[in-house]
Amino acid sequence: MDSLCIHYHRDFDGLCSAAILAALLRDQRGEECTWESVNYDQRRDWENFGAGTRFAIVDFHFHPEAEYWFDHHPTTFLTPQLRTLYSPSARWAWDEASPSCPPLILRHAREHWGYEPSARFEEMARWSDIVDAARYDSVDQAIFGDEPALRIARALTVAPNNDWIDGLVGTLIAQDLEQVASSATVEKAHQRAARNRDRALEQFPQTVIGEREGVLLYDASSSKIRRERFAAFYHHSRVHYAVGVIPTRSGFHVTCGENPWNPPGAGGCHIGEIMERYGGGGHRAVGGANPDSLDDARRVAAEIAGELASALSPS
Repeated sequence: MDSLCIHYHRDFDGLCSAAILAALLRDQRGEECTWESVNYDQRRDWENFGAGTRFAIVDFHFHPEAEYWFDHHPTTFLTPQLRTLYSPSARWAWDEASPSCPPLILRHAREHWGYEPSARFEEMARWSDIVDAARYDSVDQAIFGDEPALRIARALTVAPNNDWIDGLVGTLIAQDLEQVASSATVEKAHQRAARNRDRALEQFPQTVIGEREGVLLYDASSSKIRRERFAAFYHHSRVHYAVGVIPTRSGFHVTCGENPWNPPGAGGCHIGEIMERYGGGGHRAVGGANPDSLDDARRVAAEIAGELASALSPS
């Protein structure tokens, strides 16, 4: 039988999900897996994704040909037709209420496969909830936190290539978060990322375009601008949302998030659903999209900021 490739979203949540699924499939089913990350640009020919191969998907969009599939995103189904093809099973599970994907996988494995995870996998799941759902104690912990999971998550922001990220999955199968975070390659990346963070905090004020009704709009599309996910809320603690344009390896990304320490309340919108209209996705509190050009990205960011500001306007 051909080997099974686990495709996972390229972030801390997805990384841990792939490691956990690979380990439990090996231990419970004798399946030796490979793994490879995916990102939103690979949805363009989603119908033919993985054609001719055996594959699983975690922390990413539903695909009816996946042998195993686990996700928690409310925008996981790319079409209404795909939604009709999903039903819970021993191999598929979706729970949009789960803060991240690893706890969903572990719960499913207990219920369907009699799998009792190790303490280190439970620890990965706990930190995955914190990182993916921004359940940090404070903005200072989010930006300067030095716990092993946070060092790994920050190191991912300067990953030299996708193979390096795939390599971390293999180490997480065998090692705990402290061991992985203390490795020479991760520590080197973390130190570089920390320098980028400090530079990003210095540079962020010059990227701000404006603020309206508690919605901050910024443009960090220049390759000379460093990015820090929570810089907006570090500098502008009173805003409810931040919408920005940032560069990626393949183009430009529009990112939007609620302020975890000052959420919008009753006037809040579902960001993931808004981003879905622009070919992206996400959760209620955070999401993103990859428009075709920088001009499109700037237009989309401005439109989203305007929509959020209108929703929050007292009039």
